[in-house]
Parts: sequence; structure tokens; C-alpha cells
Amino acid sequence: MKSSPHTLPPAVINLFFVIGLISALSFRALMAIKEIQPHLFRPVWYLGIIGYILFFGFRYSITRKRKKAISDYNLIQKLERDAPLTTNDREVMIYILSSLQKSRENLNYLFIFATSAIAVLLDILI
Repeated sequence: MKSSPHTLPPAVINLFFVIGLISALSFRALMAIKEIQPHLFRPVWYLGIIGYILFFGFRYSITRKRKKAISDYNLIQKLERDAPLTTNDREVMIYILSSLQKSRENLNYLFIFATSAIAVLLDILI
């Protein structure tokens, strides 16, 4: 029998959330850095790129893990047929739902949206 997937510890989730925020902020700051401290442009760009590689690699692995769990346990088909769910099926569904609930991706998207808007406004004003 397959072992049920589980969510990662909050410290890991928070670490990658912060990596995503730093990366987003790095890219939004590039226009100002180019004008104010041009020698910092490449280091900040690399910080953003490496951070995004780590962050989106992490997000990809989480999404892949969720989709694999849904597929491995045939959850969609079982729900569509109103088939009985096993204890493992329920554990996997709890994993998927708790993983979605614990995810900070919505905050990351909001941060990217807000910092992008601020970066555009500041660039226009400057």
C-alpha cells in the first residue's frame, strides 16, 4: 500500500515564501537600482533569478505532488462515481486540502501584484 503524502513543516513553507518575496522584491527594485546604484544591478538580478529558481522549483514540486496524489488514488473518479473512500483516500484528501490551506501562494501573488504596481508608479514618477 502506498504511503499517504504529507504537508511540509511550517518552517519549510515559510522559508520558501520568504525566498519568493525576496525574489519578487529584487526584480521590482532593479529599475531603481540601475539608476541609483548601478554596480548592484547584477547581484540583485542574480538574487532574484536564483530565488525564483528555488521558489518556483519548490512550487512545481508541491503542485506535482498534489496532482500525483489525486491520480494515484483515483480521487476524482471515486468522487464522480460516489464510490466509498478508504481511510487512505481520506488521508490523501486531507493532505491535499491542508496543503492548499497552509500554502502562502495567495500572499505571494498579492505581494507580486502590489510591488509590481508600486514599481511601475515609482518608475513613472522618477
